[in-house]
Amino acid sequence: MTFTRYVALGDSFTEGVGDPDPASPNGVRGWADRVAGALAAVDPSTRYANLAIRGRKLVPIIDEQVDAAVALNPDLVTIHAGGNDMLRPGVDLNALGEAYDEAIGKLVATGATVVVFTPHDPGASKFFGPLRGRFAIMAEIVRHIADRHDLVLVDYWRIRDYDDTRLWANDRLHMSSQGHQRMAIAVLDALGVAHNLQPLPLPDSIPSSAAENIRWTREFLGPWVGRRLRGTSSGDELSAKYPTWSAAPA
Repeated sequence: MTFTRYVALGDSFTEGVGDPDPASPNGVRGWADRVAGALAAVDPSTRYANLAIRGRKLVPIIDEQVDAAVALNPDLVTIHAGGNDMLRPGVDLNALGEAYDEAIGKLVATGATVVVFTPHDPGASKFFGPLRGRFAIMAEIVRHIADRHDLVLVDYWRIRDYDDTRLWANDRLHMSSQGHQRMAIAVLDALGVAHNLQPLPLPDSIPSSAAENIRWTREFLGPWVGRRLRGTSSGDELSAKYPTWSAAPA
């Protein structure tokens, strides 16, 4: 299968946080850039837009990115949303699902192939494990939307590779470069696109320690909580990596 007009929507997951690359916009690469590169290897005329911005919740993603994507007349859209909502207390998952379903309907109406993702299973995480039930409900909501609209589904929950901490970045929230590569492979395989991507070598495991937990709390958890208290986001000062059609990254 061939796609030549690919638009990626979402939050940090799709922007590529956790996969550092100083040569890329916003300093990150990510699975979506890797998918775009694989599509361009099939057809060099492929064009790519990535509207995702870290920290965005589901409704802002819909408000800021869906109409912009429709205006580009894509033949392929990927969208991941809701992850930042699920980390907030008192989230209304049913309301999120209704808003998501309506937005997906707009994307499907373009005639594009639409790819969606369930949340991952956080059960292996000491910090996020207590939210596992919430993530599971959202996963079922996404599966229902995928069935209803005949979407391509990447069931992140069921990709057990991500139980391995080496597929996660040092912040324990975003995928590492190895994790982004694994996700790019999952997306291309779900689409039936021929590619030559292979899993990246994994580093040696780093045993959890009190010192490592203190470092993580100081460098990642503390600033994250501070932003929540201030009502700010890590993406407030950022723009989309590729807001209009661009050549697919190599």
